[in-house]
Amino acid sequence: MTDTTVSQNAALDGNVLFYSQPEPLSLETHGKLGVNPVDKPYAFVAASHVVPLTVTEFAPAALSYPVIFLGDSKQPVAVMGLRQSENLYVSASGDFRPEAYIPAYVRRYPFVFANDEQGQRMILCIDRAAPFLSEDGQSPLFRDGKPSEYVNQAMEFCNNFEQERQRTDSFVQLLKDLDLFDVREAVFTPRNEKGEPGAPQKLADYFAVSEDKLKALPAEKLAELRDNGALGQIYAHLVSLLGWDRLIALAFQRVQDGGVAAGNA
Repeated sequence: MTDTTVSQNAALDGNVLFYSQPEPLSLETHGKLGVNPVDKPYAFVAASHVVPLTVTEFAPAALSYPVIFLGDSKQPVAVMGLRQSENLYVSASGDFRPEAYIPAYVRRYPFVFANDEQGQRMILCIDRAAPFLSEDGQSPLFRDGKPSEYVNQAMEFCNNFEQERQRTDSFVQLLKDLDLFDVREAVFTPRNEKGEPGAPQKLADYFAVSEDKLKALPAEKLAELRDNGALGQIYAHLVSLLGWDRLIALAFQRVQDGGVAAGNA
């Protein structure tokens, strides 16, 4: 892995979900800042219906969400809502459902690594727009001119996350190489007051591992997937797909509670 550091000179490329003003963390720019404790630190997640996952999170996430793959890159994500900008696991007041798994992608906020290709290193950045970040905050970012213990812990967490992200990239590439992906549809069949089924409604298109393709693999390849841990992660993903019904139930519960209407994604 490349070196990791707190830097004063680095540029950020691209956009990162949830981060509206990411800046390379530096003593010069952020020396007076600190973080204040808040009751609902993950309220910002309410703005997204999907959150990226690393492969080692599949099992705990599967207890709460469908775990699917999106886009050409087959990015694994936890599905937390049925439509854009609607998260069924975060209330309007910012409360995360207590039983729900909170992905590491969320827990690392407001910190994130940016890749400095020229310097061959990862630069620790912070979202300057984070609402709990302020001058003279309770947990300072720097003490005596050096990163505080709070920042050192954040760097370690982000470093571990980066390692898991790379492991996830390798896992997804393995599934691609074995041609295990299929396109699937999440479908909801509404029922009238008499319980009679109506016309099915498509909620989403996504990529998932094909059970038929998995079963068709040679025995030695299945044994390899078992031994390297990939098979367990695949099964966690497949079991998680039963969670679409849970999402639909949560959507109707929100309607009954006076929230937005359930419907197509």
